[in-house]
Amino acid sequence: MKSSFQIYNSLAREKQVFVSMTPGQVRMYVCGMTVYDYCHLGHARVMVVFDLLKRWLRALGYTVTYVRNITDIDDKIIRRALENGESIRALTDRFIQAMHEDADALGIERPDHEPRATDYVAEMQAMIQTLMDKRLAYRDDAGDVNFSVRAFPQYGRLSGKSLDELRAGERVGVSGSKNDPLDFVLWKSAKADEPADAKWASPFGEGRPGWHIECSAMSCKLLGDNFDIHGGGADLQFPHHENEIAQSVGANGGEFARHWMHNGFVRVVTDGKDEKMSKSLGNFFTIRDILQVVDPEVVRFFILRAQYRSPLTYSESHVHDAKAALGRLYKAVGDVAPVAQIDWSLDFESRFAQAMNDDLNTPIAVAVLFDMANEVNRDNNRELAARLKALAALLGLLGRTGEAFLKASVGEHAGLSEAAIEALIAERAQAKADKNFAKADDIRKSLLEQGVALEDVRGGPTQWRRL
Repeated sequence: MKSSFQIYNSLAREKQVFVSMTPGQVRMYVCGMTVYDYCHLGHARVMVVFDLLKRWLRALGYTVTYVRNITDIDDKIIRRALENGESIRALTDRFIQAMHEDADALGIERPDHEPRATDYVAEMQAMIQTLMDKRLAYRDDAGDVNFSVRAFPQYGRLSGKSLDELRAGERVGVSGSKNDPLDFVLWKSAKADEPADAKWASPFGEGRPGWHIECSAMSCKLLGDNFDIHGGGADLQFPHHENEIAQSVGANGGEFARHWMHNGFVRVVTDGKDEKMSKSLGNFFTIRDILQVVDPEVVRFFILRAQYRSPLTYSESHVHDAKAALGRLYKAVGDVAPVAQIDWSLDFESRFAQAMNDDLNTPIAVAVLFDMANEVNRDNNRELAARLKALAALLGLLGRTGEAFLKASVGEHAGLSEAAIEALIAERAQAKADKNFAKADDIRKSLLEQGVALEDVRGGPTQWRRL
């Protein structure tokens, strides 16, 4: 199956058969979070998508080294720490812990390496010095060190635009002392009003690294000058990833990353409007806010129902539909254990693999799971249910029993406790025994209004699930 795995390479702007640089091994770097606030749904999508990629690569038999960085020094971090009256380390430690809590809830496995930018300042300084020695960087009158974009002829390959078409991105500060507005900062000179923990000594003067240089330095340190996959959100393609290529290739030569992968934007439906999720528009949702009202696995399933490069639209109705759909899968597998070994020669397994090998086409892969569930329900085929559960596990899904999922309560909006529900079911059973069918119907209706559906099973106890 390895030879048939295709991914869309943003650099080539086409699907390509994935070929690792070292047979049987994959080295992958993904741009992580800037930790000054809680993670939002866009961050969740990045984490879920590349967690899925890592899982599938390992299912294909690769040994994967997965690096996802943490930006723990940045203008926003400094500003937030000053506003809070706390150290930068205290702020970033708190939000790193929150990020891990959110990721754990979503079933995201930890990366093999999770480097913090502040632990790699020496490596950044060394790369900056190399760029200066190669005349690809210069120190301006303000004391900043900038990359000279026009000195790097390949600039623009990832975005597909010429230098004259490009403009500095929103996270690239343009100062009057730059040689060119497109030049971007590698080292920011210290400002008098910045706290001491935002400054490092360097050959270029006291200051701190720019945002772009950290990923080049950390990826090369942990994965080598050239590696297999570099990923992140579509918003990072320009200027961040374009700048990473310029820095890394400029300093080290080679191709830097062979395959570039970018997941699509998250959109949000609010007040009937479908908009790109953005803090500036005030329409973003933090992961922990969502998890107060939505089961974490439902959020993961909701993300995976869309192909990773397509837009993902978040709304209450879409999430409710995802919960109902995931419930149907759980109802099919019940309490069965997954098969120990997947037989990829079987029909459903082959179709699942074909979908995943087609640039992680999860909508088709999920459709295969539902085809399996339909057959399980028709024939009560427990062996097929076990196969279904094993395939779902590759997506990070169906890790519980059906009953555990269908009865799970969520956060502060959990509603009735299990004990209260069971008591009402017992009261309803007594009402039916007393032939007080009106009371029994009222109890069923009351439970339904509180988000609990009942199912009477002939010859067995009444089953229930949360809606």
